[in-house]
Amino acid sequence: MQLRADSLASHLRKELAKLYIVYGDEHLLMQETLDAIRAVARAAAHTDRSIFTVERGFDWSALLGTSQAMSLFGERQLLEVRIPSGKPGKEGAEALKILAAESHPDRVVLITLPRLDAATQKTAWFTALLAAGVAIRIDRVERALLPNWISQRLTAQGQQMPPGEAGRQALRLIAERVEGNLLAAHQEIQKLGLLYPPGELSVEQIREAVLNVARYDVFKLNEAMLAGDVRRLATMLDGLRGEGEASMLVLWALVEELRVLLQLKRGVAAGRPFNTLLREQRVWGPREKLIGPALARLSEETLVAGLAFAARLDRQMKGLTRLFASEPPQALPPADLWHGLFELAMMVALSNQSRVGQSRE
Repeated sequence: MQLRADSLASHLRKELAKLYIVYGDEHLLMQETLDAIRAVARAAAHTDRSIFTVERGFDWSALLGTSQAMSLFGERQLLEVRIPSGKPGKEGAEALKILAAESHPDRVVLITLPRLDAATQKTAWFTALLAAGVAIRIDRVERALLPNWISQRLTAQGQQMPPGEAGRQALRLIAERVEGNLLAAHQEIQKLGLLYPPGELSVEQIREAVLNVARYDVFKLNEAMLAGDVRRLATMLDGLRGEGEASMLVLWALVEELRVLLQLKRGVAAGRPFNTLLREQRVWGPREKLIGPALARLSEETLVAGLAFAARLDRQMKGLTRLFASEPPQALPPADLWHGLFELAMMVALSNQSRVGQSRE
């Protein structure tokens, strides 16, 4: 059975299943989910806790032996199996199927996995676990959902934002300062609970209390670029530069997005189904919702010009001014490489509203 993460509390109030599979890559939410299951298991007298971490050379027979051996003192078992790689291997797959088939009234099995791709979720071992137990997928809190997530956490500790635009501004401020670092976001929310009494918080209180602990993912740049969110895009590029991210990696991420957009643009012009094109270009998640409006405002000429600009920027990074000796000198991007990356991103973010080469304010 697949269970939504936000439905876990109500589920645990009704019953404690014999097998749980928790998978995802958001560490804070994973930890909170696991702690909730462990707490209910302890309350149900599952105090004989065994932890197995699957690594190279792991002895699966030891795990199965422990699962089948009951405590001499009659204690109930809590058996935790952690598979950091998400790949149990052939022997592990068979062991997990055995574990799923064996149900004991005095044993709870808790299996943790990273985020799983679609192919892994269709494997025999995972479908066996899913059929026998409760699976909880932990998704990342995307940037667009972060203000609402923060608001819910504040409400849980008795604090609220001001009504109207002031409240939205306060939530945006927190989101900007903690983006990409959910554990830090949790800590900053707890700090607000310690500093101020229950009730309404002001923008000034938040500005003074919440540190800038954001961490930016270079592979999230494309979302801001596709959405045309200039403010977020500039903040992310500044943050990546400050964190010492390699400019070449940033350029690669931007160029990959330009290439995908160009392939989609040409495919649509040729009359091919848009959904088929999205699957071929491996576009899903938040990008899938953003890429349609971006294509509508972008011309093929703009995308080709962006790739040409990126090529010149790439040569500048490598200390080259010409690709061939016979090639005439071309206008290079700004001397500041990161300024050039900003202008490249702005070409897509602003599309025909602006031009590469504008001054950054």
